[in-house]
Amino acid sequence: MDKIEKALLKQIADLETIPVGAYNIRENGEGIAKNTTANIDIVTKKNKSGIDIIVKANTKNESVHIPVILTNGGFRDLVYNDFYIGENADVVIIAGCGIHNSTCETAEHDGIHSFHIEKGARVRYIEKHYGEGAGVGDRILNPETKINLCENAIMEMESVQIKGVTSTIRKTEANMEKGSRLIISERIMTTENQIAKTIFDVNLNGKDSSVHVASRSVAEDNSVQEFISNVKGNAKCFGHVECDAIIMGNAKVISDPKIEANNIEASLIHEAAIGKIAGEQLIKLMTLGLTEKEAEKQIINGFLK
Repeated sequence: MDKIEKALLKQIADLETIPVGAYNIRENGEGIAKNTTANIDIVTKKNKSGIDIIVKANTKNESVHIPVILTNGGFRDLVYNDFYIGENADVVIIAGCGIHNSTCETAEHDGIHSFHIEKGARVRYIEKHYGEGAGVGDRILNPETKINLCENAIMEMESVQIKGVTSTIRKTEANMEKGSRLIISERIMTTENQIAKTIFDVNLNGKDSSVHVASRSVAEDNSVQEFISNVKGNAKCFGHVECDAIIMGNAKVISDPKIEANNIEASLIHEAAIGKIAGEQLIKLMTLGLTEKEAEKQIINGFLK
């Protein structure tokens, strides 16, 4: 791999060398490296673009890396990935996409990831998105995540948009059975004229199921962000959604929460806070010798952690 490819993989998957364990690395619509283990199989789909990741029951302490990179302008990549996680398995999945576009044409990756997580299984899923390149062509990323959690299954999802993505629509849909848990941490940065839209649809169908969504974002310049959440409590359950955003310059942030209790024992909470960086925060850091820009950067970095 050349310097550009290595730099993209470092940004989205913290990879500097070929990873240990199962992996499938995709570049410009083609698989360039793949490995399986005794407990994790990766099968290329025959009828459409994408892979099936199959994790055996009771698999522990293993990981799967499935990063995607685009280095060609004028290219749209559409991929369907299905994850089948066996009972009582406990695995980490590192995904994400990086785009380097130095052309005047659009480069786009749309990834549709479907999770089938069996009884008692646990998944930690990390997905990072990043764009770069000197060209004026758009860098578009549209991730869609479909989650089915069986009884007592757990999924922790960390979704991060680092920078450089011109436009994104991020959809997450979850259906949850008895005792299952879903924990989502989302962090988004937009600048210039970038647009980001996030949509969460969660159905708490099983008794004692729970979801916690925490979205933090920073919108700078003329960028626009929209956060939409729809959480339905269809049984005795607990749901908590929090959306916090910092706006700078002429940026705009819209929060559109919806919670729907369809059971008398459903407990649902939504919190939203949008505003500029507080002046007292800047002053406190500037008294320590930081410039205003340095103080802003430190506050933003801490906010998005």
